[in-house]
Amino acid sequence: MDPDTSPTARALLTFELVQAGPGITADRLADKLGVSERAARRYVGILREAGIPIESMRGPYGGYRVGRGLRLPPLMFTATEALGLVMAVLDGHHDAGDTTSPVGSALGKIVRALPEPVAGQAEAVRRATAPAPDRAAARPDPQTTTALVHACSEHRRVALRYRSEAGTEWDAEVDPWAVVVRHGRWYLLCWSHTSNGRRAYRIDRVRAVELRTDGFDPPADLDPVAVLEDHLADGWEYSVEVIVDAPMAVVARRLPRTLGRLEPVDATTCRLAGTTSNPWWYAEQLAALPAPFRIVDGAEVRHTTRVLGERLLAAAER
Repeated sequence: MDPDTSPTARALLTFELVQAGPGITADRLADKLGVSERAARRYVGILREAGIPIESMRGPYGGYRVGRGLRLPPLMFTATEALGLVMAVLDGHHDAGDTTSPVGSALGKIVRALPEPVAGQAEAVRRATAPAPDRAAARPDPQTTTALVHACSEHRRVALRYRSEAGTEWDAEVDPWAVVVRHGRWYLLCWSHTSNGRRAYRIDRVRAVELRTDGFDPPADLDPVAVLEDHLADGWEYSVEVIVDAPMAVVARRLPRTLGRLEPVDATTCRLAGTTSNPWWYAEQLAALPAPFRIVDGAEVRHTTRVLGERLLAAAER
Protein backbone atom coordinates (compact mmCIF):
# COMPACT_ATOMS: atom_id res chain seq x y z
CA MET A 1 0.00 0.00 0.00
CA ASP A 2 1.31 3.45 -0.90
CA PRO A 3 1.96 5.37 2.38
CA ASP A 4 0.62 8.54 0.75
CA THR A 5 -2.80 6.98 0.07
CA SER A 6 -5.52 9.03 1.76
CA PRO A 7 -7.76 7.58 4.53
CA THR A 8 -10.74 7.94 2.20
CA ALA A 9 -9.04 5.91 -0.52
CA ARG A 10 -8.09 3.24 2.03
CA ALA A 11 -11.66 3.17 3.34
CA LEU A 12 -12.98 2.61 -0.19
CA LEU A 13 -10.47 -0.18 -0.69
CA THR A 14 -11.62 -1.63 2.63
CA PHE A 15 -15.19 -1.63 1.34
CA GLU A 16 -14.05 -3.41 -1.84
CA LEU A 17 -12.25 -6.09 0.18
CA VAL A 18 -15.20 -6.66 2.53
CA GLN A 19 -17.65 -6.77 -0.35
CA ALA A 20 -15.50 -9.23 -2.32
CA GLY A 21 -14.81 -11.46 0.69
CA PRO A 22 -17.74 -11.64 3.12
CA GLY A 23 -16.46 -12.80 6.51
CA ILE A 24 -12.99 -11.32 6.10
CA THR A 25 -11.29 -10.91 9.47
CA ALA A 26 -9.64 -7.76 10.83
CA ASP A 27 -6.17 -9.27 10.65
CA ARG A 28 -6.71 -10.46 7.08
CA LEU A 29 -8.09 -7.05 6.14
CA ALA A 30 -5.09 -5.34 7.72
CA ASP A 31 -2.73 -7.63 5.82
CA LYS A 32 -4.32 -6.80 2.47
CA LEU A 33 -4.34 -3.08 3.26
CA GLY A 34 -0.77 -3.14 4.52
CA VAL A 35 -1.73 -1.49 7.83
CA SER A 36 -2.25 -2.46 11.47
CA GLU A 37 -5.44 -4.14 12.69
CA ARG A 38 -6.30 -0.98 14.57
CA ALA A 39 -6.06 1.07 11.39
CA ALA A 40 -8.17 -1.49 9.51
CA ARG A 41 -10.89 -1.19 12.14
CA ARG A 42 -10.69 2.58 11.83
CA TYR A 43 -11.38 2.36 8.08
CA VAL A 44 -14.37 0.13 8.81
CA GLY A 45 -15.57 2.85 11.17
CA ILE A 46 -15.23 5.47 8.40
CA LEU A 47 -17.46 3.34 6.17
CA ARG A 48 -20.07 3.01 8.90
CA GLU A 49 -20.04 6.75 9.50
CA ALA A 50 -20.71 7.18 5.76
CA GLY A 51 -23.86 5.09 6.10
CA ILE A 52 -22.51 1.88 4.59
CA PRO A 53 -23.82 -1.08 6.63
CA ILE A 54 -20.69 -3.05 7.57
CA GLU A 55 -21.67 -5.86 9.94
CA SER A 56 -19.36 -7.62 12.42
CA MET A 57 -19.91 -11.34 13.03
CA ARG A 58 -18.32 -12.97 16.09
CA GLY A 59 -17.14 -16.54 16.47
CA PRO A 60 -14.75 -18.84 14.56
CA TYR A 61 -16.46 -18.01 11.27
CA GLY A 62 -16.96 -14.36 12.05
CA GLY A 63 -15.61 -11.30 10.34
CA TYR A 64 -16.83 -8.29 8.39
CA ARG A 65 -19.50 -8.37 5.73
CA VAL A 66 -21.66 -5.81 3.94
CA GLY A 67 -25.16 -5.69 5.43
CA ARG A 68 -28.26 -5.40 3.32
CA GLY A 69 -30.11 -2.14 2.99
CA LEU A 70 -32.85 -0.51 0.99
CA ARG A 71 -30.36 1.25 -1.26
CA LEU A 72 -27.34 0.00 -3.15
CA PRO A 73 -24.09 1.11 -1.53
CA PRO A 74 -21.44 2.54 -3.87
CA LEU A 75 -20.26 -0.54 -5.75
CA MET A 76 -16.65 -0.62 -6.82
CA PHE A 77 -16.05 -2.45 -10.10
CA THR A 78 -12.70 -3.12 -11.67
CA ALA A 79 -12.24 -1.83 -15.22
CA THR A 80 -12.48 -5.41 -16.53
CA GLU A 81 -15.72 -6.07 -14.62
CA ALA A 82 -17.31 -2.80 -15.77
CA LEU A 83 -16.45 -3.40 -19.42
CA GLY A 84 -17.52 -7.03 -19.10
CA LEU A 85 -20.98 -5.94 -17.96
CA VAL A 86 -21.31 -3.44 -20.80
CA MET A 87 -20.18 -6.00 -23.38
CA ALA A 88 -22.56 -8.63 -22.01
CA VAL A 89 -25.50 -6.25 -22.34
CA LEU A 90 -24.51 -5.16 -25.84
CA ASP A 91 -24.00 -8.55 -27.40
CA GLY A 92 -26.47 -10.56 -25.30
CA HIS A 93 -23.86 -13.25 -24.66
CA HIS A 94 -23.94 -13.50 -20.87
CA ASP A 95 -21.78 -15.64 -18.61
CA ALA A 96 -23.44 -14.47 -15.42
CA GLY A 97 -23.40 -17.92 -13.86
CA ASP A 98 -19.59 -18.12 -13.89
CA THR A 99 -18.45 -16.34 -10.72
CA THR A 100 -14.84 -16.31 -11.93
CA SER A 101 -15.70 -14.25 -15.04
CA PRO A 102 -15.81 -10.41 -15.01
CA VAL A 103 -19.57 -10.44 -15.61
CA GLY A 104 -20.25 -13.05 -12.94
CA SER A 105 -17.99 -11.29 -10.43
CA ALA A 106 -19.63 -7.89 -10.99
CA LEU A 107 -23.13 -9.37 -10.85
CA GLY A 108 -22.25 -11.07 -7.57
CA LYS A 109 -21.38 -7.68 -6.05
CA ILE A 110 -24.73 -6.27 -7.10
CA VAL A 111 -26.65 -9.26 -5.70
CA ARG A 112 -24.80 -9.10 -2.36
CA ALA A 113 -25.81 -5.46 -1.97
CA LEU A 114 -29.52 -6.02 -2.65
CA PRO A 115 -32.14 -6.32 0.10
CA GLU A 116 -32.56 -9.94 1.22
CA PRO A 117 -35.94 -10.70 -0.47
CA VAL A 118 -34.82 -9.23 -3.79
CA ALA A 119 -31.40 -10.87 -3.59
CA GLY A 120 -33.00 -14.26 -2.97
CA GLN A 121 -35.08 -13.99 -6.12
CA ALA A 122 -32.13 -12.73 -8.14
CA GLU A 123 -29.92 -15.62 -6.98
CA ALA A 124 -32.67 -18.13 -7.77
CA VAL A 125 -32.91 -16.82 -11.33
CA ARG A 126 -29.13 -16.78 -11.65
CA ARG A 127 -28.82 -20.43 -10.57
CA ALA A 128 -31.81 -21.74 -12.53
CA THR A 129 -31.26 -19.93 -15.83
CA ALA A 130 -29.58 -21.94 -18.59
CA PRO A 131 -28.95 -19.55 -21.49
CA ALA A 132 -28.62 -21.04 -24.96
CA PRO A 133 -25.32 -19.75 -26.39
CA ASP A 134 -25.30 -17.92 -29.69
CA ARG A 135 -22.96 -20.06 -31.78
CA ALA A 136 -22.26 -17.14 -34.09
CA ALA A 137 -21.21 -14.91 -31.21
CA ALA A 138 -17.54 -14.33 -30.52
CA ARG A 139 -16.56 -12.61 -27.28
CA PRO A 140 -13.40 -10.49 -27.72
CA ASP A 141 -10.87 -9.86 -24.98
CA PRO A 142 -12.13 -6.95 -22.79
CA GLN A 143 -8.68 -5.35 -22.51
CA THR A 144 -8.18 -5.46 -26.28
CA THR A 145 -11.63 -3.95 -26.77
CA THR A 146 -10.89 -1.23 -24.21
CA ALA A 147 -7.68 -0.28 -26.01
CA LEU A 148 -9.45 -0.05 -29.39
CA VAL A 149 -12.40 1.94 -28.00
CA HIS A 150 -9.92 4.34 -26.40
CA ALA A 151 -8.02 4.71 -29.69
CA CYS A 152 -11.29 5.42 -31.53
CA SER A 153 -12.36 8.09 -29.05
CA GLU A 154 -8.90 9.71 -29.01
CA HIS A 155 -8.47 9.46 -32.82
CA ARG A 156 -5.13 7.73 -32.36
CA ARG A 157 -3.55 5.35 -34.87
CA VAL A 158 -2.84 1.81 -33.67
CA ALA A 159 -0.61 -1.05 -34.67
CA LEU A 160 -2.34 -4.38 -34.34
CA ARG A 161 -1.52 -8.04 -34.75
CA TYR A 162 -4.30 -9.98 -36.49
CA ARG A 163 -5.01 -13.67 -37.00
CA SER A 164 -7.27 -14.76 -39.85
CA GLU A 165 -9.80 -17.60 -39.66
CA ALA A 166 -7.24 -19.80 -41.43
CA GLY A 167 -4.65 -19.05 -38.73
CA THR A 168 -2.42 -16.68 -40.73
CA GLU A 169 -1.09 -13.74 -38.72
CA TRP A 170 0.03 -10.32 -39.89
CA ASP A 171 0.65 -6.78 -38.61
CA ALA A 172 -1.27 -3.69 -39.70
CA GLU A 173 -1.20 0.06 -39.05
CA VAL A 174 -4.77 1.39 -38.93
CA ASP A 175 -6.84 4.46 -38.14
CA PRO A 176 -9.62 3.06 -35.91
CA TRP A 177 -12.94 4.68 -36.83
CA ALA A 178 -15.39 2.78 -34.65
CA VAL A 179 -16.13 -0.42 -32.75
CA VAL A 180 -19.38 -1.98 -33.99
CA VAL A 181 -21.33 -4.91 -32.50
CA ARG A 182 -23.24 -6.90 -35.09
CA HIS A 183 -25.12 -10.16 -34.39
CA GLY A 184 -22.89 -11.14 -31.47
CA ARG A 185 -19.63 -10.26 -33.22
CA TRP A 186 -17.44 -7.25 -32.48
CA TYR A 187 -15.76 -5.46 -35.39
CA LEU A 188 -13.18 -2.71 -35.66
CA LEU A 189 -14.08 -0.48 -38.60
CA CYS A 190 -10.92 1.26 -39.73
CA TRP A 191 -8.69 2.56 -42.51
CA SER A 192 -5.69 0.30 -43.03
CA HIS A 193 -2.50 2.08 -44.03
CA THR A 194 -0.91 -1.32 -44.60
CA SER A 195 -3.56 -2.32 -47.17
CA ASN A 196 -4.43 1.25 -48.21
CA GLY A 197 -8.13 0.61 -47.89
CA ARG A 198 -11.16 0.37 -45.61
CA ARG A 199 -11.20 -2.74 -43.44
CA ALA A 200 -13.41 -4.41 -40.83
CA TYR A 201 -11.47 -6.63 -38.43
CA ARG A 202 -13.06 -9.08 -36.01
CA ILE A 203 -11.86 -7.94 -32.59
CA ASP A 204 -11.81 -11.49 -31.21
CA ARG A 205 -9.08 -12.19 -33.78
CA VAL A 206 -6.91 -9.22 -32.78
CA ARG A 207 -3.93 -10.68 -30.91
CA ALA A 208 -2.21 -7.44 -29.81
CA VAL A 209 -2.79 -3.68 -29.90
CA GLU A 210 -0.24 -0.86 -29.60
CA LEU A 211 -1.32 2.78 -29.44
CA ARG A 212 0.63 5.17 -31.69
CA THR A 213 1.23 8.89 -31.23
CA ASP A 214 -0.07 9.75 -34.71
CA GLY A 215 -3.58 11.17 -34.87
CA PHE A 216 -6.16 11.11 -37.66
CA ASP A 217 -9.48 12.63 -38.69
CA PRO A 218 -12.31 10.10 -39.18
CA PRO A 219 -14.62 10.48 -42.20
CA ALA A 220 -17.16 13.27 -41.81
CA ASP A 221 -20.71 12.16 -40.95
CA LEU A 222 -19.56 8.58 -40.47
CA ASP A 223 -22.38 6.06 -39.93
CA PRO A 224 -20.37 3.12 -38.54
CA VAL A 225 -23.17 0.55 -38.73
CA ALA A 226 -24.13 1.39 -42.32
CA VAL A 227 -20.49 1.48 -43.47
CA LEU A 228 -19.79 -1.87 -41.81
CA GLU A 229 -22.84 -3.49 -43.41
CA ASP A 230 -21.82 -2.17 -46.82
CA HIS A 231 -18.26 -3.38 -46.32
CA LEU A 232 -19.34 -6.89 -45.30
CA ALA A 233 -21.45 -7.16 -48.46
CA ASP A 234 -18.60 -6.34 -50.81
CA GLY A 235 -15.55 -8.16 -52.13
CA TRP A 236 -16.63 -11.80 -51.73
CA GLU A 237 -16.06 -14.64 -54.18
CA TYR A 238 -19.43 -14.91 -55.95
CA SER A 239 -21.25 -11.92 -57.45
CA VAL A 240 -25.02 -11.77 -57.79
CA GLU A 241 -27.65 -9.44 -59.24
CA VAL A 242 -31.35 -9.76 -58.44
CA ILE A 243 -34.44 -7.93 -59.68
CA VAL A 244 -37.25 -7.81 -57.11
CA ASP A 245 -40.83 -7.00 -58.12
CA ALA A 246 -41.52 -4.76 -55.13
CA PRO A 247 -40.78 -1.14 -54.16
CA MET A 248 -37.32 -0.55 -52.73
CA ALA A 249 -38.73 0.69 -49.39
CA VAL A 250 -40.57 -2.61 -48.88
CA VAL A 251 -37.59 -4.79 -49.79
CA ALA A 252 -35.15 -2.78 -47.67
CA ARG A 253 -37.13 -3.65 -44.55
CA ARG A 254 -36.85 -7.40 -45.19
CA LEU A 255 -33.29 -7.94 -46.44
CA PRO A 256 -30.02 -7.63 -44.48
CA ARG A 257 -27.79 -4.87 -45.78
CA THR A 258 -24.98 -7.40 -46.04
CA LEU A 259 -26.66 -8.90 -49.12
CA GLY A 260 -25.52 -5.94 -51.17
CA ARG A 261 -26.53 -2.59 -52.61
CA LEU A 262 -30.23 -1.97 -53.18
CA GLU A 263 -31.39 0.62 -55.73
CA PRO A 264 -34.75 1.41 -57.35
CA VAL A 265 -35.48 0.48 -60.96
CA ASP A 266 -38.87 2.17 -60.99
CA ALA A 267 -41.73 2.77 -58.53
CA THR A 268 -42.59 -0.95 -58.27
CA THR A 269 -39.24 -2.68 -58.89
CA CYS A 270 -35.75 -2.60 -57.37
CA ARG A 271 -32.33 -4.12 -58.04
CA LEU A 272 -30.03 -5.90 -55.58
CA ALA A 273 -26.32 -6.22 -56.42
CA GLY A 274 -23.81 -7.84 -54.09
CA THR A 275 -21.29 -10.58 -53.48
CA THR A 276 -21.15 -13.61 -51.20
CA SER A 277 -18.87 -16.42 -50.10
CA ASN A 278 -21.84 -18.61 -49.19
CA PRO A 279 -24.40 -19.04 -52.02
CA TRP A 280 -26.59 -21.27 -49.83
CA TRP A 281 -26.97 -18.60 -47.18
CA TYR A 282 -27.66 -16.00 -49.87
CA ALA A 283 -30.38 -18.17 -51.45
CA GLU A 284 -32.03 -18.65 -48.06
CA GLN A 285 -32.18 -14.88 -47.52
CA LEU A 286 -33.74 -14.37 -50.96
CA ALA A 287 -36.32 -17.08 -50.25
CA ALA A 288 -37.63 -14.96 -47.36
CA LEU A 289 -38.59 -12.11 -49.71
CA PRO A 290 -42.35 -11.44 -49.73
CA ALA A 291 -42.30 -10.69 -53.46
CA PRO A 292 -41.31 -12.35 -56.79
CA PHE A 293 -37.67 -11.96 -57.80
CA ARG A 294 -35.36 -12.96 -60.66
CA ILE A 295 -31.63 -13.72 -60.44
CA VAL A 296 -30.26 -12.03 -63.55
CA ASP A 297 -26.57 -12.61 -62.75
CA GLY A 298 -24.72 -15.07 -60.53
CA ALA A 299 -24.62 -18.71 -61.60
CA GLU A 300 -23.72 -20.02 -58.14
CA VAL A 301 -26.59 -18.30 -56.31
CA ARG A 302 -28.98 -19.18 -59.16
CA HIS A 303 -28.05 -22.88 -58.80
CA THR A 304 -28.43 -22.98 -55.01
CA THR A 305 -31.74 -21.10 -55.22
CA ARG A 306 -33.05 -23.65 -57.70
CA VAL A 307 -32.00 -26.58 -55.49
CA LEU A 308 -33.52 -24.91 -52.43
CA GLY A 309 -36.78 -24.36 -54.30
CA GLU A 310 -36.89 -27.99 -55.41
CA ARG A 311 -36.39 -29.14 -51.82
CA LEU A 312 -39.23 -26.94 -50.62
CA LEU A 313 -41.54 -28.20 -53.37
CA ALA A 314 -40.67 -31.82 -52.57
CA ALA A 315 -41.38 -31.23 -48.89
CA ALA A 316 -44.76 -29.68 -49.71
CA GLU A 317 -45.72 -32.60 -51.98
CA ARG A 318 -45.10 -35.14 -49.23
